[in-house]
Amino acid sequence: MAENVCDILNEFFYGTSADVGQSRPTLVANCVFNSFLCYTTIILNILTIHAIRKTALLPKPLRTLLPGLAASDVGVGLLVQLLYISTMVSGLKPTRIDCISYKGLYVVINFFCASSLLNVVTISVDRFLAVHLHLRYQELVTRKRVIAAVISIWLLSIIISSSVFWDPSFFISRVIRVVNKTVCLILVAIIYWRIYIVLKRHKIQIQGLQIQEVQQGVQNGDLSSF
Repeated sequence: MAENVCDILNEFFYGTSADVGQSRPTLVANCVFNSFLCYTTIILNILTIHAIRKTALLPKPLRTLLPGLAASDVGVGLLVQLLYISTMVSGLKPTRIDCISYKGLYVVINFFCASSLLNVVTISVDRFLAVHLHLRYQELVTRKRVIAAVISIWLLSIIISSSVFWDPSFFISRVIRVVNKTVCLILVAIIYWRIYIVLKRHKIQIQGLQIQEVQQGVQNGDLSSF
């Protein structure tokens, strides 16, 4: 059963054995491309974290959630892409990495990908609550609750990513990964659609108030003329 998992992970990173011999130029190009992305991902997200710390105008929940998302992306560049590049380089050699290394790389990839997606969902929920709750937002979305949400994201990401170790068939692990990505993407789409609806309603209400003020001004002007 363990060999089956290793074969699946080997195919996950390299494709089938028949494809590997024909994909050497692709592996080289992939290494070069990911090397460039690795550098830009690390630098830009570190600059983002620094900018967030220096910006006092951001709401406190965002000043906690956004660095969490940026830290996940730094981890993607610093660990995921570097390990992925090393795996691609090993694909150019006759000897491959062992099964434990396959599992470790798979865990790291899924951990940071899951944390990034969950952080995006959490930030989306926070923005929806900000436009939906109005004055109650600061009362309900406290710093302690935001920190608890961030800790929950990291713990859930650990559980999702470590499923490869307690799932001998590797089937549950793949199902969890697909379900997590699908649910997160659907939730983000629904939440931002709801945000659009709320903002559109607010815009209509503001325009209605402006029209009423203009009409009252015109009426007051007409009365003053008598």
